[in-house]
Amino acid sequence: MALHRKALRDGLAWHSTAVVIAAVVAIPVGILTFSVLNPSVDVWRQQWNTRLPRQLIETSILLCGVGVGSLLVGGGLAWLVSAYQFPGSRVFRWLLIAPLAVPSYVLGFVTLSVFGFTGPIQGWWREIFGQDAWFPPIRSLGGAIIVFTLVLYPYVFLVARAALADQAGSSYQVARSLGASSFEAARRVMFPQLRPALAAGVAIVAMETLTDFGTVQYFGIDTVSVGVFRIWRGTFDLDAASEFATLVLLFALVVIGLERLGRGRARFGQAGGAASGLVQRRLTGIRSVLAFLLCGLVLTLSFAAPTVQLLTWAIREATGPRGTPLLERFAEFLGNTLLLATIVAIVCGIGAILVANAARFSGRSRTRLAARIASVGYAVPGPVVAIGSVFVLVGLDDGLGLIGIGLPGAVATGSLIGLVYAQTVRYLAPALQTVEAGIEQVPHEMTGAARSLGLRPRSVVASVHLPLARTSVLTGLVLVTVDVLKELPIVLLLRPIGFDTLSVWTFNLASESRFEQAALPAVAIIVVAMIPVGLLARQLFRGAS
Repeated sequence: MALHRKALRDGLAWHSTAVVIAAVVAIPVGILTFSVLNPSVDVWRQQWNTRLPRQLIETSILLCGVGVGSLLVGGGLAWLVSAYQFPGSRVFRWLLIAPLAVPSYVLGFVTLSVFGFTGPIQGWWREIFGQDAWFPPIRSLGGAIIVFTLVLYPYVFLVARAALADQAGSSYQVARSLGASSFEAARRVMFPQLRPALAAGVAIVAMETLTDFGTVQYFGIDTVSVGVFRIWRGTFDLDAASEFATLVLLFALVVIGLERLGRGRARFGQAGGAASGLVQRRLTGIRSVLAFLLCGLVLTLSFAAPTVQLLTWAIREATGPRGTPLLERFAEFLGNTLLLATIVAIVCGIGAILVANAARFSGRSRTRLAARIASVGYAVPGPVVAIGSVFVLVGLDDGLGLIGIGLPGAVATGSLIGLVYAQTVRYLAPALQTVEAGIEQVPHEMTGAARSLGLRPRSVVASVHLPLARTSVLTGLVLVTVDVLKELPIVLLLRPIGFDTLSVWTFNLASESRFEQAALPAVAIIVVAMIPVGLLARQLFRGAS
C-alpha cells in the first residue's frame, strides 16, 4: 500500500511538471488570442485603409501557389522515385531532401542576384535579344512562389515517401491487373491513400511560408507576417502588433483546418499482414532519361547550383582585396548563433525529456493532453510566438518589480532570456516528438521492473530511459539546433541590441543587395544544417530498395 501511494505521488509530480511546461508554451499564444476581445478600431481602420487588403490578397495567393507547387513537385518526385527504377533513382531517393538545409531567404537572394535585372542571366538575355527584350519578372509574387516551392517541397516529398513505403502495393497491382493504366491506377487507387500524408506535408509547407519574413521582403511581397514586423519595429506599439499578429494566427488556423479537411476521414490499411510495397517498374529509353533529367533539374535549381554559387562568392570575397564586410566579426556572429542554438536545444531537450517521461510515469490522459499542448508552438508562426512572448516577459518584469526583484537586462525590450524563451516555445515540439518516439521504444515492463526494485522515477530516467533512447534524444537536439540556426523572424524581433547571428547578418547584407558579401554566413548556415539532413538521408538510403 505504501509503495502504491508513493507511485501515485510520483505520478502526480510528473503530471504537474508536464502541465507547467505546457502552460509555459501555451500562454504566449493564449494571450494573443484574448487580445482580440478588445480590439483597437483605429489600428484596424488604419491598416485596412493602407496595406491590409493587399497583404491579405498576397498572403493568400502565396500560400496557395506554394502549396500547389510543393504538392506537385514533392508528391510527383516521391511517386517517381518510389514506383520506378531509372539511372540514379536510388540516389535521388535521399538526395532530393538536401534543399531542407537551405533557408528560403538564402535561395531567395541567390535567385535575385543571378536572375535579377542586373544579374548575368538577364545580361546575357539582353545581349542576344536586345536591350528591350521581355524577361519574366523575377522580383514578383511568381518568383517568390518558385523559390519557396524549391526549398519546401522536401516536406511533401518526405511524408509522401514514408506513406508510399508503408502503404500496401497490392491494391495498385490489382488495379493494374484489371487493365487500368499506371496513371489511372495511381490516380484512383494510390493517391487517395496518400491524401492524409499529402495534406499534412502541404500544411507544413504553408506554415513555413506563412512564418517567413526575409524571402518575401527580398521579392517585394507584403504579407501579414511582414505587417507584424513593420508595426513592431516601426512604432514599437506592442498592443497594435499583438492585434495584428492574431491575423497571422488566423491564417495558421485556416491552414490547420484545411489540412484536416484535406485529410478527411481517410483511413487505409492492409488486411492480412504486412504491406507488400510497390513493385517498381524499370524505365527504359527516353522515359528513363526524362526521369533522370527531371530529378536532376529540381536538385540543381534548389540545392546544387545555389550552393556552388555561394561557395564561389564566399571564396572570392574572403580572398579578395576588400574581403567580406565584418569578416573580422565572423567568429562573433558564429559564436552568437551557436550559443543561442545550444541553449535553446538544451532547454528544449530537458523539457522534452520531462514531458515524455511524465506521460510514461503518470499514465493519465491529461498528461498526454499536456504533451500535445506543449507542441502547439510549432504550429504557430514565428512572429506570433515572438509578440506573445514579449507580453509574457513584460508581465514577468512587472511582477518581479513589484516584489523588488529585477532580472538582468531589459527582458521586455530584448534580451537573451527573451530570445531563448520565444525559440523554446517555437521549437519544443520537434524535440518532444523525437524523444517520445525514443521513450516508446522502451518496454513498459522494463520501466515497471526498475520501479519494483525501488528506483525513483528520476533514477529510472537516468539509468534506463535515457541510455536506451539516447539516439532519439540526440536527434531531437540536432533538429532543434538547426531550426534555431535558420530562424530569422523571431531573432529579428527579439534579439538584444548588438546580438547578431548568421541569419541576421545574411539578411542584412542581402537586403542591401550585397549578395556576394552575404555568401559567407549563408554557406556557414548550410554547412551546419546539412548535418541532420545527412543523417536523415542516410536513414532513408538504408531503407531504400
